[in-house]
Amino acid sequence: MNLKKKVLSVSLSSMMALGAVTAVALPAGAVGNGPSAGNGSVQTSILHTYESLVDYLKTQDAKQEAMELEVIGQTVKGRDIHMAKYISNPENPTVLFLTQQHGNEQLTTEGALEFIKHLGTGKTSGVLDNVNILVIPMLNADGAMGDVDFSLEDYHADGDRHLTRYNANYMDLNREHDKETSEMEPEARALHENVFAKYDIDYMIDLHHQGTLSETEGELVSGSILYPTNENVKPDVLEGSKKLGAVVYNALENKGWGHIGKYRGGTGENIGRNGAAVRYDISTLLFEMRGMSDHYIESYALGQKSNGYLIRQTITTLDATVRAIADDSIETMDTSFWDTLPYQTNRQGEEADE
Repeated sequence: MNLKKKVLSVSLSSMMALGAVTAVALPAGAVGNGPSAGNGSVQTSILHTYESLVDYLKTQDAKQEAMELEVIGQTVKGRDIHMAKYISNPENPTVLFLTQQHGNEQLTTEGALEFIKHLGTGKTSGVLDNVNILVIPMLNADGAMGDVDFSLEDYHADGDRHLTRYNANYMDLNREHDKETSEMEPEARALHENVFAKYDIDYMIDLHHQGTLSETEGELVSGSILYPTNENVKPDVLEGSKKLGAVVYNALENKGWGHIGKYRGGTGENIGRNGAAVRYDISTLLFEMRGMSDHYIESYALGQKSNGYLIRQTITTLDATVRAIADDSIETMDTSFWDTLPYQTNRQGEEADE
């Protein structure tokens, strides 16, 4: 693997044991109020490329007996879309982690790759006996590589490529989920036909990034969460979603670098967290991490000095989720925190963008 293309590695086992990031040091103040676009270089060259991500996944697949790597479809430009699978018992509850519906939201992908590596260490063998895990670490590979049929000349990041929200056809994949599958963009169609309809999925966390200026209680958030908000979601699916949010909130809010708000999101079935909940009865959670990897709006992109805590936040989220599902503690989660969790607001008029 080309090390220049590989993101600085974060060791999950070290973080869990020592509460520290190994290869990426957390700078002072890198909590919700970490550096923003004008206070640290926005770089894409340290992120995985599509090619290095595929190499990484194939390496882990060869090393891990419990892992199976599946190609679920292709992007507009013909790139294979990969999913890492850990299915020990079809009767187990199943959770899906989805990253990069939007190609310029990549630090969640970096965290997901570290989590996949962690699953092969043997420290989670008991967990894998009791929960099935699906990880799609880069749904929108064309957008992530900037291989699109429109100009990205106004984007701000430095590096060997730009990353964009949209797929190659200038379509937002997170607005496709209410269509007939035959009418969807190729990436969304692959997700629906070969994942949602094929596997009996109980939970999904849809991992995204938002801008850098969202806050609650005067402090910039490290991320915001939201359950499905469409009126057609069944009560038990909604309750499961709120419990999933409780797992994530409890895992992060007491960390020194974590500050979680409630996201203001739409109610349409075209949005992933709503569409999956309505069409497939999946309990879903949207998690919007702070700061994007690239954007044409400068304040949306976050300087690389904050990469460490955002990757760490992703890994902690995934780890806490699978453990809570595996030991069934998710069923006892208190969801009353949602009643008092403040909605985020946005400084300087910045708009949230799920």
